[in-house]
Amino acid sequence: MKRAAQLSFHHELTFAATRPKRFGRWLFAALAVLLTAGGLGYALLPLAVIETVTSPTIEQPATPPQKIVATREPEPPPVVKTDIAYVVRPKDTLGEIFGQLKLDVNQIPAILEVPAVHERFKPLQPGDRLTFSLENGGLRSIDRRISETEILSIVLGDKGFTAKVTATPIETRMAHVRGTIASSQFVAGRVIGLSPTMIQQFANDIFGWDIDFALEVRPGDRFNVVYEQKFRGEEYLGDGNIVAAEFVNDGAVHRAVRYTSPDGKIDGYFTPDGHSVRRAFLRAPLDVARVSTNPDPMGHRPMLSLMSDHQGKDYPAPTGTVVKATGDGRIRSIGANGEYGNAVIIEHEGAASTLYAHLSAFERGLQPGQRVKQGDAIGYVGSSGAATAPHLHYEFRIDGKRVDPRQIEPPATEPIPADYVSDFQEKTAALLAALKQSGDAVVTAALAR
Repeated sequence: MKRAAQLSFHHELTFAATRPKRFGRWLFAALAVLLTAGGLGYALLPLAVIETVTSPTIEQPATPPQKIVATREPEPPPVVKTDIAYVVRPKDTLGEIFGQLKLDVNQIPAILEVPAVHERFKPLQPGDRLTFSLENGGLRSIDRRISETEILSIVLGDKGFTAKVTATPIETRMAHVRGTIASSQFVAGRVIGLSPTMIQQFANDIFGWDIDFALEVRPGDRFNVVYEQKFRGEEYLGDGNIVAAEFVNDGAVHRAVRYTSPDGKIDGYFTPDGHSVRRAFLRAPLDVARVSTNPDPMGHRPMLSLMSDHQGKDYPAPTGTVVKATGDGRIRSIGANGEYGNAVIIEHEGAASTLYAHLSAFERGLQPGQRVKQGDAIGYVGSSGAATAPHLHYEFRIDGKRVDPRQIEPPATEPIPADYVSDFQEKTAALLAALKQSGDAVVTAALAR
């Protein structure tokens, strides 16, 4: 009995000497049929070694990277901004100003219809300042100061014009100046910082009832002033009121402080004990700054009058300088009066009268019997009558006789009402203390006017 042939599972497959030659041709033929059949050929791929021939790679020349050029959007035209500060001139209107600045006048009705503008944009006055902000020649905004502490801004937006009021508060600071007069003219105060306005206030509104600053100032007299300065931020706006003052004239000390009551009913200058500085008569009939400086270094005044009976005071001053009444009264006479030239005589209470002579003209509308108040203009300096140069001749009379006003004891003024005394003392204590601070700035020369 023949043994059954056993299958061999040897892992090496050979196709040559290890297998009987009679199967070789069949095997190759069967393999070819399977390969030709397609799908079945894949099943026998592990049984054959297939050599893959790779075609040679032909390298292509590298394409250089293309330069990318960015395209830009066209730039908008530049915005040109301009600010124009315009000072209003006489007879200027808003339409005329728009025309001068080449702005669209058709915008004016829309501007004036804005509620804040309608309420706060007052009629233009000469000297008012308007600031126009423009963009490419077109109006963008207008700023106008409508008060010392407010600015009205009108702005053009997407929906038309709008307006708002901006507060610009003012800060008041105190300044202190003192000096010694080195000449006979009080205008020497300008050397150390007293402006002409401050001098007028000092000499006319504070001590004008006690001192004749035109004729009675002496070298060595001293002045001492505490006053307000106004600032908006760090911008200096100017001087305010004198709040405390002192003048030592020929050894006599005069002091005054400014006081305003909480209800505003009292506002003025008072002595430290609370009496008003105002009296029945001013000591000089014109402003001190208008009186001419004595050109003679020896102190001799030039001849101003050829009157045979000359008694009174002469005030050299330019022709046309305003002459004011030294007290309340009634005009007794006005017109030509012999050597006095054009003259005014005013009657006052207590048998007193005053005379103002050598006038170039009278205040318009004055006539005999008319009442005038202290400080009212009554005429203008001239050289009419027996005058040799422009000046005012002034006389003070009692019962028709010429007297020196300094020899008359002035009546006491009314004190501050009792209801205000405590407030007065509280507010003026620091001001009076400031006058006592040490350190004099000596005035060495007077300025000619």
